[in-house]
Parts: sequence; C-alpha cells; structure tokens
Amino acid sequence: MIVRFPSLQARQTNLGSLMEIHGPKLLGSLYQDPITSFGLFQKFTVQHPDVYWSLVLKELSVTFREGPRCILDTSDKSKHGGTWLPSSVLNIAESCLLPMNSPRKRDEDVVVIWRDEGSDDAPVNRMTLRELREQVMMVANALDTLFSKGDAIAIDMPMTATAVAVYLAIILAGLVVVSIADSFVSKEIATRLRVSNAKGIFTQDFIRRGGRNFPLYSRVVEAGSCKAIVIPAIGKDVAVQLRKHDLSWKDFLSRVDHLPRPNHYFPVYQSMYSVTNILFSSGTTGEPKAIPWTQLSPIRSAADAWAQINIKTGDVFCWPTNLGWVMGPTVLYSCFLIGASLALYHGSPLGRGFGNFVQEAGVTCLGTVPSLVKTWKSTQCMEGLDWTKIKSFASTGEASNFDDDLWLSSKAYYRPIIECCGGTELASSYIQGNFLQPQAFGAFSAASMTTGFVILDEHGVPYPDDQPCVGEVALFPVYMGATDRLLNANNEEVYFKGMPMYKGMTSSVEIERVCDRADDSVLETAAISVAPVNGGPEQLVMFVVLKKGYSSTQEQLKMKFSRAIQSNLNPLFKVSHVRIIMEFPRTASNKLLRRVLRDQIKAELASHSRL
Repeated sequence: MIVRFPSLQARQTNLGSLMEIHGPKLLGSLYQDPITSFGLFQKFTVQHPDVYWSLVLKELSVTFREGPRCILDTSDKSKHGGTWLPSSVLNIAESCLLPMNSPRKRDEDVVVIWRDEGSDDAPVNRMTLRELREQVMMVANALDTLFSKGDAIAIDMPMTATAVAVYLAIILAGLVVVSIADSFVSKEIATRLRVSNAKGIFTQDFIRRGGRNFPLYSRVVEAGSCKAIVIPAIGKDVAVQLRKHDLSWKDFLSRVDHLPRPNHYFPVYQSMYSVTNILFSSGTTGEPKAIPWTQLSPIRSAADAWAQINIKTGDVFCWPTNLGWVMGPTVLYSCFLIGASLALYHGSPLGRGFGNFVQEAGVTCLGTVPSLVKTWKSTQCMEGLDWTKIKSFASTGEASNFDDDLWLSSKAYYRPIIECCGGTELASSYIQGNFLQPQAFGAFSAASMTTGFVILDEHGVPYPDDQPCVGEVALFPVYMGATDRLLNANNEEVYFKGMPMYKGMTSSVEIERVCDRADDSVLETAAISVAPVNGGPEQLVMFVVLKKGYSSTQEQLKMKFSRAIQSNLNPLFKVSHVRIIMEFPRTASNKLLRRVLRDQIKAELASHSRL
C-alpha cells in the first residue's frame, strides 16, 4: 500500500489554519498541531457542532438579509437534527454573486472558465463575477415574466456556463430548481417532472459529443407538455422545430428588452429552510426519492470542500458532472461560496480534449469518478499533458482502483486523491479524506467534520470505535445540511424507523422527549452522558427541572425514567443518576449549556470517588 503523509505545509491548509488559531482555546493543553490533534479536533466538532459552524461560516461568502439568532436550536424535540441557523433570512444564490472582502471575491475576478468540445485550438472562455451576476439577473427578470414565486423549474441539459447561470437565476428569483440528468430517457424525465410538479424546463436542442448531435429536446417533448425553454447546443439559433408554447433561448431573453435595467434584479429573500433545489435518488429500486435541498445544503457542500478538499480562494475547481446529480450543485456552490473558479468542459471528458482543457484552464483541483480515470489510463489519451498545477484530486461514485489512482496521482507530482462518500440527502460526504492525515489510494481516512457515526453488526449493535469490522454505517442525526423531508416518501420511516439507540446520541432529544412525559412533576429534562471516573461504559445522567408547586425525589424519577426509556426506546438503557435543579443554564439566545451540566456532574462524581 502506498500512503501519502501530510506535509509540513499542513498549517497552511484551510482546516490546519483554523485549528492553529482556535485549537489551543478549544482543546486546551491537549492541542499540539493540526496533524497530531486532527482526530481530537474532529471528535470535538461532533460534540460541539455549533462551535465549529460558528467558525466555518466566517470562511464562506454567506450573506444574510437577517442573521440567525443562534447556530443550533435543539428546543424542538420533534426534530432529530435540531434547527440550524434559526430565524435567518437570505438568498443563497445572491451569496454566490456578490463581491466580498472575506473570502476575497472581486467583480473583476474570473469565476467561470469553459471551453466547447472541438475548440481545442481556441483560448478558453472566461467569465468574471460581474458578468455572471449580470447574466443571472437577466435570466431572473425573464423568469418573472413566465412563472410565479415558488414554482418548480427543471434543468435538463449538460452543465454548461449557461446552465450554471440558469440554475442561480431560478433560485435568485425565489423559484425551485428541479435537477434532471441529461442522460435520462423520456420516461425518467417524465417521472421527475410529475413528482416535482414542474411548471417549466430548461433544455438544449441537442447534446454535442464527439462531433455528433444526440437528441435532447425531443426527449423532453416526449416526457410531457411542460413549457420548455430551449438553448442551442451550437450557435445562437436552435436547430429543431419547437412546439407552439415553448420558447427558444433568444426569445426567452428578449422578454426583458423593455426593461430599463435588465441586468439588475432584487433577490427574493427566504428563510433558511426554504426549498431551493429538488434532487433525486437514482431510483434503481423503485420511484426515485425526491430530495429537497434547503439553503442550508449549499453551505454544507461548500464547507466540506473548504475543510476536506482544501478548496481556496483563487483555485480552479473542475469536476465533470451534471446538475442532475448531487455533484453538480456541490461543485457549483463550493466554487462560488469560497471564491474559486468553476471550470466546465462542454463535451465528453473521456478524451484528450478534456485533458487539454484541464491544462490550459490551470485546474488546481480535479474531481473524477474511477471509471473515468480507468479510461484515461487505458487509452493513454492524456500522455504529454502538463497537469502539474493540480494540487489535489477528488474521487467519488465508485470504488477506486489502486493502480489507476497511482497513475492519476503521478500526473501531478503524486498529489493526494481525496476519496469522498456521502449522499444527496446529506449534501456532503460523511466519510472523506483530508490533508491532515495520511492518505492511502482508494481509502477514506476519517469522518468529515461534525459527522458522528457507528458501524452496526448484523444485530444492529455498534462495534467499538477502535475495532476493525464489517457492517452498516449509522449516522448520528445532528447533521447540518441534511434533508429533513422527502416530497414523495415519509422521511421518518425511510431514515429513522427501526434505528437503534446509541449512547443517547441517536439522540438525547428522544430520551428527553420520553422522560418529559414520564411524570406529571417534570417541566423539562436534559440528558447528559458522562464517563465513570474509574473507567467503563458511559453513564446516562438526567437533569430535571420540576413544575412549580410539584415535588418528587431523584430516586423516584430515576426509576420512572429508566422504565420509560426501556419500554419506549431501548430495553438495555438505564438511568445512572438524576439531579433535580432549579433551572437549566442557558445562553443569551436560550440555548441549553449541556457542557455546564456535564462539568457539574463530572465534578460531583469525581468528588464522591475520592471519598
């Protein structure tokens, strides 16, 4: 096995720099350096996700119309993952388009780089932030002439510079993007249009690959009567006859000719949990799940690219994909919320034309899927190209091949390949490589920041954290950016029903909900887990505030809580201690300070141990 170890420049990575600044304060004397302390810091982010996200949000160009009252609110115990950035109002597309001081984004900076297949001899095309913003705003104005706020508008076309502008314009205008992969047949397109109740669709007349035209508009027509706006694959005019109610791209844009300032638009601001994008699972086992992304999802996508793949302001990020799959929006937001340039090749990534584009666009991070790398290696189509500007690779979608990864890494001074594994529902990867741990080809090195999970055996029992094992991954539910609903299925039944409890982390919310109802004297409870002074399994401690005028003993409540938990949640669970207090410690924003309660009970147990 070949392993690439972190370099001495680890402190200059995004995550390494964050740890150097805040690690000593957050971890105290346990902090040493970004490499040595990575595992400890990752665990800290799982236990204190609100602290981590309060720091990382400052690294992204997220602009709030109304700021959040806190990072995470867990007071609504019906929500497994809590409520993130409550009360905030914004338009995430606007955040992508505005110049910023930190991260540095200027109007004259290049934000999109692209080339059409077959134009290898021509210079690459470049679009500045100002040019992108003006194009997006023009499209948003045109959308207002056809659709109403909240309408679902599909995109079924290759991920071109125009498709990117359309995607952002739909969200800027308060509409919802419906993501459909351009490889789907008519039946699959029709299913997604029906499930999302789409009112319109952006598509192309053809898909251009290898000098040939492959029909796309005809597939959309066969899928249904949804109004289509058709963009020409080549030139300025569409090469097909359109239905009467459909519009060419040229006619669509002409609808704003009467406006005095067609390139200016006032964004539609919405709450953080407003839906901006409907994506779909693959649907290999039935009707695809319709997965809504809120404005949280892009923040999670960009933050993980910032922390795990080390995308920086000024980088050029290229990942051949499509807006119909999760990687399309993921790469888009990763670039525009960090201040990197998005590199797009309008054509097939299988041949030398794509490799030449990577060279001439100055790509610094190249994302792949393993089958793509295998084709490049077997055909030797990338021989002689200069990819040495690449600082890292990323890979997802399939199991990687060691020999293929070694070949790919060799094209850029054996730079690391960051393996990513996640899901559309998460808007990110739950397990991933990074720049602060040794990276082996085809392997993951750690859970992503703030992600907690266990591996379950065939009986649903978690393995110990340090034991090599084979099983199923079970994620902890406090996961910023994860979807909390499905459009065509029951989210609770799909993702939570039948899941086992684990140290209260599946979650403490469930324990508190049961205990709150266990006795009439209880006003509210807080579940805290603590490690015994002399070692052993963690113990469950319940802090209780009683209703005014009621009385009860700690021992009585301990028995009632244990019975309630065992009958409603897990028969193996028991409450070790109950402590009745006058009120819970809270922040100014009313967030429960579990750390204070944990420190209190730990000090008490330590004192008893000494006695």
